[in-house]
Amino acid sequence: MKITVTSNDVAKRAGVSQSTVSRVINNYPYIREETRQKVLKTIEEMGFTPDEVARSLNKRKTATIGLIVGDISNSFFAETAKIIISEARKRGFDVILSDTDHEKENLKKSIDMLVGKRVEGIIIGSVERTEEEVERLYHSQTPVVLYNTRTDESPCDYFVLDNEKGARIAMNYLFQKQHQRIGFVSPSAKYSTLHERMEGYRQALLEKGIPYDPELVYNQPLEAEEIKKYLTSILSMPDPVTAVFAASDQIAVTLLEHCKRMNISVPEELAVIGFDDIHLSSNPFIDLTTVSQKHQVMSLSAVERLIELIQAKEKAPRHVQEIMEPELIERSTT
Repeated sequence: MKITVTSNDVAKRAGVSQSTVSRVINNYPYIREETRQKVLKTIEEMGFTPDEVARSLNKRKTATIGLIVGDISNSFFAETAKIIISEARKRGFDVILSDTDHEKENLKKSIDMLVGKRVEGIIIGSVERTEEEVERLYHSQTPVVLYNTRTDESPCDYFVLDNEKGARIAMNYLFQKQHQRIGFVSPSAKYSTLHERMEGYRQALLEKGIPYDPELVYNQPLEAEEIKKYLTSILSMPDPVTAVFAASDQIAVTLLEHCKRMNISVPEELAVIGFDDIHLSSNPFIDLTTVSQKHQVMSLSAVERLIELIQAKEKAPRHVQEIMEPELIERSTT
């Protein structure tokens, strides 16, 4: 009588977990080649046949999706995560949330963890422009949708804002307010959102015939002492800066806090405009002028699209890469 070999038997012989055996069988991309070859060799030695593989794998749907964000302490990600989780639950899906803290290695670990938990699809809210892990995930046949972000040559479906246009709208608004010397604050250009907003800032200056001045641009981590030095520097120039465009509302709020501590009057001495329109921006004690990212529509669209991809199976519906229109929200900081 033939003894049936199970995936658990293969795992014990190979010295790996049963989930690792399943991932190798399913050609999951995030497995070390040495481990993959060891498992495949063990499968061959033990005579683990394709039919037995199929019987050993749990094919039930998990009704679970993954959500990866860059920093859950950032109000934008906290607000969009809440929208995504709420909408997914209405549609019968639980959500596993993972925070990468904007670290490349954490993104890889998050994807690995979510695929290991057999989520049916993944929504990602922050990746670097040159990130390769997302493309590998896409080609592994796992449904994936990006929101708020995209890679330079992204094959994935995504929902993003026209960030460059939004930045030009913010700058032109400041020009209309008679500001000519305008600073720009962004911690990084590694992400499509921040890169595009920086490009919009530069393009608006070019269209206005104003030379780009790198001394007016702050592009490093938001350390308290460095922000203080930046504000002191731009306000003490012979031709001082009169307005600052922050690449996000979170950054703008940080600037407003420092202005308060340094007794810089807003908007009389320095106008401040942000980008995103998080809930905090409309707080009457902050009342921040900003560019709306329409993050509710963006988040709901990402959930709807991911579920559409999950339910489509082999017949994937049309490719969707949507760029949304920005909107200026005028408040009292300008």
